[in-house]
Amino acid sequence: MRKEIHPAYGPVVFRDRAAHHAFLTRSTMSSDKTIEWEDGHTYPVVDVEISDVSHPFYTGTARVLDTAGRVERFERRFGKRGGA
Repeated sequence: MRKEIHPAYGPVVFRDRAAHHAFLTRSTMSSDKTIEWEDGHTYPVVDVEISDVSHPFYTGTARVLDTAGRVERFERRFGKRGGA
């Protein structure tokens, strides 16, 4: 790899503020804020609004859209049109 063209890659803590969950991983993201992790070391912390712990798809609370029902409701409201 060529030197000085790639961003710094190191350990970063991502913290989901909504679910009060944090995990340590490696990333090119950086932050001025730091946090002391469970291992006693201090790492930069990046606050995120949503993660796999709080996302509706992963938690099982996702809404499933009934597209067939929506089409039928549209056709009832505006009438079924003939083809071209």
